[in-house]
Amino acid sequence: MAAAESNVPATNQVVVESNDTEDDGITLMDLFRIVHKHLLVGIITFVVVFAAVCAYTFLAPPKYSATAQVFATYSDSSVQDNNISNINSASTYITNQIQSYPTLATTESVLKPVIDDLGLDTTVANLAGQLTVTNPTNTAFVNISVEDGDAQQASDIANAVAASMQNVIQNDLYSAADKSPVKISIVQRARVPESPSSPNKPLYLAVGVVAGLVLGVFAALLKDMLNTKVEETSDVRSLVGASSLGSVPQDNSLGEKRPVLISQPNGPIAEEFRRIHTNIEFLQTDKVAGKGQLLVITSAQPSEGKTTTSINVAAALAEDGARVLLIDADLRHPSVAHHLGLEGSAGLAHVLSGQMSPKDVVQNYWKPNLHILPAGKRPANAGVLLGSDTMRIMVEQALTQYDYVIIDTAPLSVSNDGVVFGRWAKGLVLVTGRGVCEKKELKEVSESLHVAKVPVLGFIFNYADLKKTHSNSNYYYYYYEDAPRKKSHKK
Repeated sequence: MAAAESNVPATNQVVVESNDTEDDGITLMDLFRIVHKHLLVGIITFVVVFAAVCAYTFLAPPKYSATAQVFATYSDSSVQDNNISNINSASTYITNQIQSYPTLATTESVLKPVIDDLGLDTTVANLAGQLTVTNPTNTAFVNISVEDGDAQQASDIANAVAASMQNVIQNDLYSAADKSPVKISIVQRARVPESPSSPNKPLYLAVGVVAGLVLGVFAALLKDMLNTKVEETSDVRSLVGASSLGSVPQDNSLGEKRPVLISQPNGPIAEEFRRIHTNIEFLQTDKVAGKGQLLVITSAQPSEGKTTTSINVAAALAEDGARVLLIDADLRHPSVAHHLGLEGSAGLAHVLSGQMSPKDVVQNYWKPNLHILPAGKRPANAGVLLGSDTMRIMVEQALTQYDYVIIDTAPLSVSNDGVVFGRWAKGLVLVTGRGVCEKKELKEVSESLHVAKVPVLGFIFNYADLKKTHSNSNYYYYYYEDAPRKKSHKK
């Protein structure tokens, strides 16, 4: 175990400490990342919103606005004698009265005569909806604006409303014996508008652009929130706080009963596993002389491709001349032997239960320096066997004989075996499948590993998007060119 404990990369200690910081919420960089990830959704939303605004702007019927202006004064003869008191009283009266005129202009008393005089086919309520009547602050003016689809009719209605309000205030609000103290003068008749007031095309188009951008960003955020599965390496990086060792695209060749480095040695996926092999070499630099490196490979959930990844990583290391032992420690669901087409009836379970020795069950595969230890038959007490001193001693002995000992263990959501082995190796390698792994599950696994003080040394992103992989990895094109044409995937 001393050898295993010595292999602790300093960089990974920083990763563990960084998990102690609290989540401060979404940052500007997070926002850019999310928008970039769901750029297509954002663009589609922008186009739809902007197209809808454009359609409304250019297809909506034009509206014309005309404004008449009236002025209120005090008509009582008592203000003609330069009596300051009377003048002040008249001013106060006008100020108080004029505040109610905007509401008065929309009443039946004012609008019914307008409808009758102009022969309008509308109701008082509908006509009132066409009006905008205002009293500018600290003035005796009342502005009567009318919006209508006909320019001439907008002007006629505004002037008719001004005249009707003038008549109501001066003649109808007071009894015949009492003369109205307020005089209404029409100081500005409404003119026939030459151009439509709405829709305001430049304004509407500007609003369409802004609304499209805002809703596009919102749609990207919503898409990211509703998407519960891991879709990109940035998702994994933000959740587990580790670096990517490589991205493996989904390909039928990975389902064959041979590592892709054997079936398609010149293909892009084989080259990606060689890249992963190189990155693994830099994971731990403080190896003890005479001791190999222990690699624990697991996943958060089942079906993320951890076994296929383990097999191909082992093959990549062996291809380079390293002595490699791959142990199938997923006793609950053994699959290494099946993936490689090996006899798997006897294996690790028999060694741990004392029925056989390692040399009885370890099998050579492909190269003399690549050995496989199958899981064997499923035992009832898998957790007890894997956490036993026998397992630990066997691994320690193997590290003295091999350059790399790779343990393919059960998913962390299924069992705690990966944590046990991760403590021996001072970290583990996490395989994460795009579109398979749930973000919530990955976060819970990351938190559990942090509590257990088992860092994620790095992650391998499985089932990666082939197009994105091509755009980020130039060497893919190089190997496609060198591969036989029938295997080329480049388009």
